Amino acid sequence: MSLVQKNIQKTNKEFENIELVLDNKIENEIKDFQIKEVLELFALPFNDLIFKASQLHRQFHNPNEVQISTLLSIKTGGCPENCKYCPQSAHYDTGLEKQGLLAIDKILESAQNAKEAGASRFCMGAAWRSLHDRDVEKICEIVQAVKDTGLETCMTLGMLTDTQSKKLKEAGLDYYNHNIDSSEEFYSEIISTRNFADRLNTLKNVREAGLNVCSGGIVGMGETRQDRAKMLIVLANLPKQPESVPINMLVKVKGTPLENIDNLDPFEFIRTIAVARIMMPKSKVRLSAGREEMNEQTQALCFLAGANSIFYGEKLLTTQNPQTKKDQDLFLKLGIRGV
Repeated sequence: MSLVQKNIQKTNKEFENIELVLDNKIENEIKDFQIKEVLELFALPFNDLIFKASQLHRQFHNPNEVQISTLLSIKTGGCPENCKYCPQSAHYDTGLEKQGLLAIDKILESAQNAKEAGASRFCMGAAWRSLHDRDVEKICEIVQAVKDTGLETCMTLGMLTDTQSKKLKEAGLDYYNHNIDSSEEFYSEIISTRNFADRLNTLKNVREAGLNVCSGGIVGMGETRQDRAKMLIVLANLPKQPESVPINMLVKVKGTPLENIDNLDPFEFIRTIAVARIMMPKSKVRLSAGREEMNEQTQALCFLAGANSIFYGEKLLTTQNPQTKKDQDLFLKLGIRGV
């Protein structure tokens, strides 16, 4: 047997061993992913990793459908948090103009435009550290008004209490977004105004209120592969996995501490999408921020690896996103249908 054949045999055996462990966990919904096995997943030959992710994607989803969401900033800038990636933080001078809470009619106009463009979910974000009780009634009015358009609703408002979560659920909110950003170990390198446990506590409140959970993270902030693996482990090992998992590529904004960080290799980003799909096979994995800097080929590989959700529209809160027409053209090339 030649050396090449021996290497192929060894690679196939390694893949089969990992596959057996994964298949057992997925089939029996065992949520105890360990760092060693997840790092082994990341380290698989690229073709093997994408093949496995694509297989699972086809098992649980239509591989040629992508869920479409649109994101609107309903309260911009002045956030007291010091997240090093965020242009809305009051700690950094990014030239962003602070704006108060948008009027309902402006929000509804954007929601209707999003619906006409093909979005099925309308996501709204406010630059708050946490939702204040004084704003709950107004937010609930917004949720109810957007819900009446026939769109699914999603909010990201910072930390929530259990009572606030229940009120949003009663108002008709479908999803709540609260990203964990990275691993617990790397988290303190990016944010010091709150801790990792605060993130998990909000996710707990949201889930117990009966809301769908949207939670993912950001890659390309200078974290290691191990940090990316640990971030996915936290999400996959939750008592109930998030319905939506946004994987964001860092958008570097001038004036933020991460504006000059080295770019993450696109193949590492695609690997992260694939591992997320394998670990959370029933979730929608969203190809989220950073698509403006990705070529069509990178995005196509992400869809092949299991991404099945995107944000439509030219802006994500305050950063750029591909034009709707550009996404429609890519979908046409790939034979993908937006839902």
